[in-house]
Amino acid sequence: MPDTTASPRYLSVDFYRGITIAFMIIVNTAGDWAYVYAPLRHALWHGCTPTDLVFPSFMFIIGVSMWFSFAKFERQWSPAAGKKILRRTVLLFFIGLILNNFPFLWENWDTWRIMGVPQRLALGYGIASVLVLTLPRRSVELVAAVILLLYWGLLYWFGMPGDPYSAEGSAILRLDAWLFGEAHLYKETVAPGVRIPFDPEGVLSTLPSVVTVLMGWLSGEIMSRRAGSKDLLVRDLLVLGLIVGFAGLAWDMFFPINKKIWSSSYVLYAGGISMVLLAVSVWLIDIRGWRNGPGFFLAFGANPLFAYILSEALIISLGSITWGSGENETDARSWIYDTFFRPIEGAEFSSFLFAIIYMLICWLICRWLYARKIYIKI
Repeated sequence: MPDTTASPRYLSVDFYRGITIAFMIIVNTAGDWAYVYAPLRHALWHGCTPTDLVFPSFMFIIGVSMWFSFAKFERQWSPAAGKKILRRTVLLFFIGLILNNFPFLWENWDTWRIMGVPQRLALGYGIASVLVLTLPRRSVELVAAVILLLYWGLLYWFGMPGDPYSAEGSAILRLDAWLFGEAHLYKETVAPGVRIPFDPEGVLSTLPSVVTVLMGWLSGEIMSRRAGSKDLLVRDLLVLGLIVGFAGLAWDMFFPINKKIWSSSYVLYAGGISMVLLAVSVWLIDIRGWRNGPGFFLAFGANPLFAYILSEALIISLGSITWGSGENETDARSWIYDTFFRPIEGAEFSSFLFAIIYMLICWLICRWLYARKIYIKI
């Protein structure tokens, strides 16, 4: 029986994490949201674009990283492990709250959004950590299946009759509105030109996102178990990823693939693709020894949460620096885009180029940290 307590080093994990962060920054910072290439847009409601795979990929790789980082606790619950999990969960959730009203922290209390991306990462990590450190593997798999089925049932039975998976009629909106009030919810686009109070990182839809993290944890276990035979590791991840991904596609006929409600079919579909992409990363980097390209992404992979928070705080700060008034009012972000990027083409390419340059600026900061072996842990 292989020793799964050991933590073999996989450069592919850092690469996967880094490329996910790089893509996340690009899709979050278009120069002009009226002009975005189709693959870089989220699906309007049901469906899945490449952009819709970024967030679950990040949560998936958090699960993979948990498998290796919890080796020092022998992957068992302990007061020390609990303290670390609680501290990280609370801190990350708090950072998300700050970002939601950054930099005007003492204003807009009556509309301050409660949930968000870091909050979902925090809750997904925290809940999944407790599960994997207190339950055996078979029980983790069983709990994951129960969560997905339970979530499907909750949305179906407590949603609006006839259309329980819509934004307006979903149990997700009803719970969030009851807990926080509609003023504290994100305004989501649910149809062309139509935005309503609906949080895509709502409380109820956080439940299936825990399974996304668990799928990463189970993939990390496979990586450790197959450490001595990476060819078999790639095979296992590919086969399992294809099975899970196609199961998600089959479930889509009854429970539509949808990122904004994080449907159970979406969990399986995106999780299966994440497994396949991880297998490809292992084959390219840990087996074939590809080293020319991955180095760029390791700077992000070494400080992933810092890189994401930096990218969000910086772009928000640029948007908050304003001058002029009325129709002449502008902000630093818009001025940069209008002055240096819009004249190039004025449509999708200009918008995409802005996002690429912005990602590279964030990369330079992370590369400076990486070169000095500075790792900012959250």
